[in-house]
Amino acid sequence: MIKPKIRRNIRRIVPYGLIWLLSGWVFLIVESAASNNFSQMPSTAIKIDAQIFILSSLAMACVGIITGLIEMKYLHYPFVNKNFALRFLYKLFIYSSFFLIVTLITFPIAASLELETSILDQKVWDKYIDYLGSITHLSTALQLATALILSLFYSEISEFIGQGVLTNFLTGKYHKAVEEERIFMFLDMKSSTMIAEQLGHQQYFKLLRAYYDCFTDAIIDYEGEIYQYVGDEIILSWKFQGNTSDNRCIDCFFAMKENLRKRKSWFKENFWLMPTFKAAIHYGKVTTGEIGSIKKEILFSGDVLNATSRLQGLCNSYNVDLIVSADLIQQLLLPAHYTIHYLGKAELRGKTKKMEFYNVPNIPGSLASKAQESNAQAPSMII
Repeated sequence: MIKPKIRRNIRRIVPYGLIWLLSGWVFLIVESAASNNFSQMPSTAIKIDAQIFILSSLAMACVGIITGLIEMKYLHYPFVNKNFALRFLYKLFIYSSFFLIVTLITFPIAASLELETSILDQKVWDKYIDYLGSITHLSTALQLATALILSLFYSEISEFIGQGVLTNFLTGKYHKAVEEERIFMFLDMKSSTMIAEQLGHQQYFKLLRAYYDCFTDAIIDYEGEIYQYVGDEIILSWKFQGNTSDNRCIDCFFAMKENLRKRKSWFKENFWLMPTFKAAIHYGKVTTGEIGSIKKEILFSGDVLNATSRLQGLCNSYNVDLIVSADLIQQLLLPAHYTIHYLGKAELRGKTKKMEFYNVPNIPGSLASKAQESNAQAPSMII
């Protein structure tokens, strides 16, 4: 099994390789059309045959993949706090310098293959010198610049709207609305209004940014999809699988809680407080599709979202950090270290039937049954 983080990185890197490969093919076709056929191309250009085509295609795809690796591993975090324009210019300069060096190294290799001679042959280096001052060099530089700019725009857009959302838009997965079964988690910061008043708007925004950053690894590790940020609330979603992988929603909650706890001293040092959160998890059918004309987004529509939001509102009433609907608990195959506590039932606003729900306190022990809990502990209320 490939780990979720590795799988996610592969999905992020592959488009870089495709962008570079496709841009290379486009430039090859344009140059071919401009010169009618390959035999009329400039003498400084490498004549294309099957071997050169395969080599150049592999080279372009590899360069694209290397670009993706460099972007994720080395250039993302150093510039994450810069605005878009500065990030773009810094990265453009770094990548341009790198690929200029790559081009100057790879051209002699391709020339030696074309001339069927050693790379040390004087004819190879004569061609190389002619190339540096030719239109072919300019064309290659333009090709690399185009592929690089497309890659950087892809990087920024996928970072802004999310890799999964971008992929769904490009593939048209939800162009026509489809019905899905999904798990939703509504996660909300406790006492956020009081914290905002205490810190002021600017400091509160910095707190929110750091607070959400704490959840990143957990969301990636447990393959959650970020549906929306709504102020201090985050909505996560998973496609319902009907097997043990559905436990990811519970595991994700406690992983986020642990990651936040690890930074307790940092938050107290920088903001003089430690943010905490509460959440509710529920599942059901939703209609998923693209919506909007001025601004498009992928929308989930269904009663399950309203019910999850209402359940989250019950956390304070029951003095718990996590509420899970009985509908979802019945579908999960939780390991023994999770203990289920039955909380009761409540009539949620807009629903005619009362809804049952549980708390999962993450206390080792056997699963508690509803029969062992007293319904009198949980008052009936409308939220």
